[in-house]
Amino acid sequence: MSFPANEPQDPRDPLAIAHALADAAAAHSMRWFRISLDIITKADDSPVTLADRAAETAMREILGERCPADGIYGEEHGPERLDADRIWVLDPIDGTRSFITGSPLWGTLVGVLQGGRVVFGMVDMPVLGERWIGQAGRGAQRNGETVEVSSCRAIDKARIVTTSPDIFNAADWQAFDRLSRQCAMRRFGGDCYGYAQLAGGTIDLVVETGLQPYDYLGPTGLIEAAGGVVTDWLGQPLGLASDGRVIAAATPELHRAALGILNARSLA
Repeated sequence: MSFPANEPQDPRDPLAIAHALADAAAAHSMRWFRISLDIITKADDSPVTLADRAAETAMREILGERCPADGIYGEEHGPERLDADRIWVLDPIDGTRSFITGSPLWGTLVGVLQGGRVVFGMVDMPVLGERWIGQAGRGAQRNGETVEVSSCRAIDKARIVTTSPDIFNAADWQAFDRLSRQCAMRRFGGDCYGYAQLAGGTIDLVVETGLQPYDYLGPTGLIEAAGGVVTDWLGQPLGLASDGRVIAAATPELHRAALGILNARSLA
C-alpha cells in the first residue's frame, strides 16, 4: 500500500523515507503471504522466511541511496554504522509466526533514533491496510487520521495485551500474571498490532519480554507520539541496549501503577 500524498518534499525527511521503506517491504512480503514458504530456524529458534530477508534487503537499498551515512539496526542483516547520529531500526516482518500461519496481524516496523533518542516510529500493517506513524512533536496518525492513547489511569479499568505466554520466563510470567489479573480485560496475540491499538486508544497496556530493539523501538516512537509512555520494566527509557522487557501504557498514572505491580515481591 502506498501513501504518496502524505510524503513531505524533503527526500531525507524520516516520514518520506519511512513510507518508501514500508512500501518496499510490503511489495516483497505480500508476494509471499499465505503461500508455501521455506522456513529457516535462526539461532534464537525464531522462524525466518525468504520474505523477511528480501524485504529487509529492499529497505536497506533505499537507505543506502537516500541516506548512506545513517546507521542501520535490522533484524535480518545485522547492524551498520551504529556510531551515526541517526539510526534506522528495521523489522521487515514483525510477527513471523503470524505471517507463516496466515494471520493478518504481522507488520513492518520502522524506528528512528536521533542522538540516541527515539524520534519516529511506524507500524505498518499491510494486510489490514493500516499505516500507523508517530513523530516526536507532531503527534500520531493512522492512514493520515490523528490518533491518541486512551485516558485510562486505573489498573482495574485497563485492557492489557501481550503476544503470548510462551515469551515469558517463569519469574516474568508470574509478574505479568499478577498484573494482568487485576486488569479489566487481558488478551493474547496480535504481535506488533497491540502497540498500534494502544496508540489508537482501544488497548491501555502492553507488557512483553524477550524483545529486541527492532521489536520495540518503532512502536515506542508511535506510542510516545500518541501521548503514551513506554519504558523497560524498571521505568528506564528504551534504547538499543535495553534488556527486552517492555511496558507501554496509555497514561503516566497507569504506567506507574503497572510498574509497581510488576516489580512487587511475591507474598508467597
